[in-house]
Order: sequence, then C-alpha cells, then structure tokens
Amino acid sequence: MNRIKEVLEEKGIKQTWLAEKLGKSYNMVNGYVQNRQQPRLEILYEIATILEIDVKELLISNKEN
Repeated sequence: MNRIKEVLEEKGIKQTWLAEKLGKSYNMVNGYVQNRQQPRLEILYEIATILEIDVKELLISNKEN
C-alpha cells in the first residue's frame, strides 16, 4: 500500500501533472493512487523525487505501533 494519494492532496498536485512528469498514462498513475496496482520501486523513487519528499513518506508501514 502507498500514500501517493494523500501526498498529492497535501501538496495540491493533480494526478494528471504527476502522470506527465513521470511520462506515464493518467490511468497508470490513477492505479497507483487508488492502490489498485503498486509502482515498481524505481518508479516509487522517481515519484518521491518529483514530489520532493523522502520515499519513506510514500509507504504505509505494516508495523504495529
């Protein structure tokens, strides 16, 4: 699971903008955002770079707090 949707909302960024920056289709990015599919690790790092955040901020921990 990822937090791409939450980070985009926090930053006020549209999925279409992210898709353009990644060179991916809107449908592909929407799949990532809706957690229907998970991006490859390289893509996750690219998204983090584009959004200027640490890649860890895009991940949901499965650890119990």
